[in-house]
Amino acid sequence: MMDLDQDGALLDPDDSEGRQIILPSEVMPGQIYVLPQTYRPFFPGQAIPLLMDAEIWMPTLKAIQARKHDVVGLIATRGEMKSLPEPSEMYDMGTVCRIHRIHKEGSQIQVLMEGLQRFRVRRWLHQKPPLAVEAEYFPERPQAQSEATKAYAVAIINTIKELIPLNPLYGEELKVFLARSNPNEAALLADFAASLTSASKADLQEVLETLPLQRRLEKVVELLHRELEIAKAQMEIRAHVEEEIQGHQREVFLRQQLKFIQKELGISKDDKTAELDEFRGRLETLDVPEHAQKKIDEEMQKLSLLELGSPEYGVTRNYLDWLTSVPWGRYSEDAKDLKTAARVLDSHHEGLEDVKERILEFLALGIMKGELGGSIICLVGPPGVGKTSLGRAVAESLNRKFFRFSVGGMRDEAEIKGHRRTYIGAMPGKLIGALKDTEVANPVIMLDEVDKIGASYQGDPASALLEVLDPEQNSDFHDHYLDLNFDLSKVLFICTANQLDTIPGPLLDRMEVIHLYGYLDKEKQAISRKHLLPRQLARAGLRQRGDLKVEPAALRRIIEGYSREAGVRRLDKALATIVRKGVVKILTSGNRPVIVGADDVADYLGKPLYEQEALEQGVGIVTGLAWTPLGGATLPVEATLVHRKQSGLRLTGQLGDVMQESANIAYSFVRSNADRFGVPDGYFDDAFLHVHVPAGATPKDGPSAGVTIACALISTSIGARPKARTAMTGELTLTGKVYPVGGIREKLLAAKRQKIRHVILPEANRRDYEEVPDHIRKGLQVHFVSVFDEVAELVF
Repeated sequence: MMDLDQDGALLDPDDSEGRQIILPSEVMPGQIYVLPQTYRPFFPGQAIPLLMDAEIWMPTLKAIQARKHDVVGLIATRGEMKSLPEPSEMYDMGTVCRIHRIHKEGSQIQVLMEGLQRFRVRRWLHQKPPLAVEAEYFPERPQAQSEATKAYAVAIINTIKELIPLNPLYGEELKVFLARSNPNEAALLADFAASLTSASKADLQEVLETLPLQRRLEKVVELLHRELEIAKAQMEIRAHVEEEIQGHQREVFLRQQLKFIQKELGISKDDKTAELDEFRGRLETLDVPEHAQKKIDEEMQKLSLLELGSPEYGVTRNYLDWLTSVPWGRYSEDAKDLKTAARVLDSHHEGLEDVKERILEFLALGIMKGELGGSIICLVGPPGVGKTSLGRAVAESLNRKFFRFSVGGMRDEAEIKGHRRTYIGAMPGKLIGALKDTEVANPVIMLDEVDKIGASYQGDPASALLEVLDPEQNSDFHDHYLDLNFDLSKVLFICTANQLDTIPGPLLDRMEVIHLYGYLDKEKQAISRKHLLPRQLARAGLRQRGDLKVEPAALRRIIEGYSREAGVRRLDKALATIVRKGVVKILTSGNRPVIVGADDVADYLGKPLYEQEALEQGVGIVTGLAWTPLGGATLPVEATLVHRKQSGLRLTGQLGDVMQESANIAYSFVRSNADRFGVPDGYFDDAFLHVHVPAGATPKDGPSAGVTIACALISTSIGARPKARTAMTGELTLTGKVYPVGGIREKLLAAKRQKIRHVILPEANRRDYEEVPDHIRKGLQVHFVSVFDEVAELVF
């Protein structure tokens, strides 16, 4: 049993002298309950409120109250605290605290605690709430301080003094510490300084577990210096930001003052007056019609009365901006030299002589009349034949501004006629936008891909174009946004399309159609030599003669093996590939020039896309001519006898409905007139015939293969070979008449590419043939037929 000294303190019998004084404040129970702390360790001398989950930790607090003492151990968790941490997840060293107040609010408990002294867990007595341990205590007792300890204490105080100006919160913490502690006690000073820092949980726990005072002071000084560096950096950042903000505010303030002074002196205007003056300045160079001028004056009057912050101000300002940006009455002067126009067209395009002639006729008519507006050209042809660039050449030959936009896929008529101003973000249509960009009222406007225009619930753009492209209506074109009529009659519209079938009839009726059919191999060689190859070399930064040369034989190989379409787009891509690979060779080897011969083409472009096709000849094989969106093509038709067990006809080759009907008509015609063509009697009674049109993966349709299929059936039936190098096209009827077909020029181009000598055409297509240029007709012997008997006579 322990004794009491004369001051009432307990005496420790284990003292080496037999008696050591134990202060009443140091008397702690050997077994205590503990609570986990997730954020950072708690130090002796601190007083903090702790928020806890009432459902989990209320039983622990009740157990503490039941034991008639108000102390509890507070231990930090090693990581993020779970709802119920395991003992292994908590540190061994903590702080024993006195509970001053417990306040429950909803599902949370607020516990106000004061740290008393360090303790270490000797043994866990209860590992589930309420958590209980057997504790070993480490009270801080007053002792004589060494010189080193005093030096460290002074260093801590000086560092805290440096921190106070950088962060006022340190001053508040210091006031609380001075009010509750003696600053001369180095142990309490070290713990207070450590709690003051924003160090990590691990660093603070290390300070808590350091029992020797000297080592603890060293660690705390290190943490404070680190905190001081962070605070200085934050102060610098704050000062920099505040300086920028103050500088900006000062600049705004000075600008406002300057604006006010200038306004008082009459040497400056406010934003609204400046904008109105700008709009009036634009109008001085324009010839605005009376109805438009009246509208502009009304809007300017409205703008002058509106406040700058009003939503209506922005709408009215944008409207006036558009009204004064449209080139009312401003026209560029047309070039009226037909020779110059012809020279410009020749410089832009090789070949297409008939097309150039039609364009020059159109320009000559406009020059003679004195105005070129009122007409709409529609350039129709396969992709890559130069429709868009031809439109640019027309604009250049007339010395007019050029604007192009695509209507392909357009589904909203507001793209043409603009949005009404009642909508947020409303804008004029593309036509008014084109006039604003070109700054003249008579540019050349190209409507690209007019055959691919769409329609939706938002309107029909094709119908909106009717007003635009009608010379009788476009002098009063009404844009929904401007809500004014504008004269488009001086604009030269050029449309482009790949085919006419998908263009609405009323729209097509307003256009003057000019067909671009495609290029011959000879023309492609000239185009690649004069236009495509120089352009690709210039893009790559090469000289035409000194760096890379493509021999004429190589150009022929490229055209024949990689670019058989009507246009030159694929040819341009092939030349671009050769130039790129040529640049790589120049940079790696250093040899100049790189010469590309015919045998080198495959090394640059790979295996040819088109092999040299020998015309198929033999019994039952007849060559037809077909039209495709990419130009003309030869189409071999094969017929053979399958067996003699029953009569019938099989068709293969992905034939469309119209082509299947043509095949059935040809079969019925040949079978009903078998004796006229020398077919043995009763041949069709048990003959099962098969007609195939290669290639099987390519869909085919149209009526123009009727005469070709009939000739193939007759050839098989009589066992006779058709005439060599002969091709044909024409629709066949059940009575044997040959009807006209379309795409004559494209089909003749395809025949010329395949070196066909004899071509059979319907008599009704003679007019189309006469419109074909002489350089295409040259070398072809064309036979015109009205009935199939004439076809059979020519072929067999």
